[in-house]
Amino acid sequence: PVPTISWRRADGKQLPRKARRHRSSGLLEIPNFQQEDAGLYECVAENVRGRNVARGQLTFYAQPSWTQQIRDVRAAIEERVSWECRASGRPKPSYRWLKDGEPLLPQGRVQLEQGSLTIANVSLSDAGMYQCVAENRHGVIFASAELSVIAIGPDFSKTLLKKLTLVKVGGEVIIECKPKASPRPTYSWKKGKDILRENDR
Repeated sequence: PVPTISWRRADGKQLPRKARRHRSSGLLEIPNFQQEDAGLYECVAENVRGRNVARGQLTFYAQPSWTQQIRDVRAAIEERVSWECRASGRPKPSYRWLKDGEPLLPQGRVQLEQGSLTIANVSLSDAGMYQCVAENRHGVIFASAELSVIAIGPDFSKTLLKKLTLVKVGGEVIIECKPKASPRPTYSWKKGKDILRENDR
């Protein structure tokens, strides 16, 4: 006689509630298939003469989708810049980086690790448009951000040059001069209008 057909999951889990079974045609329909729906399924056919089981593995695949993107950065010369991008997908996406459309390779000050990019001692030549690329065999996605490198002239607004009074002749005086500047400035000292030269003292 025509067999009756039923469906089950071989791992013992319940069939998804959203699954629809069409008994007459032996069809199992799973709308909006998600990762938790993946697994080994069994179709059981039986009549008064016996039963038979057919198994099929349903595997979930997904193209990459961003969970963390990169954003524009403004950095002063000699600062350190770090970006990190993350994407979900199945199989797990791999990452690569581009600068102004050209592949970016790890070298010297530039370090790449998975979805992370670090540039140490930023220089003006590092300015440009960067892209993080996440891909698997089902798709590729891009995230873009611009690195702007700025120079800062010496700023003494937060530096205090103290007036020092010697209490003891022959004592030592230290005057610190640490302005905010990028790139790092060169220094010279004057006493009055005369440039100080280094000597024994």
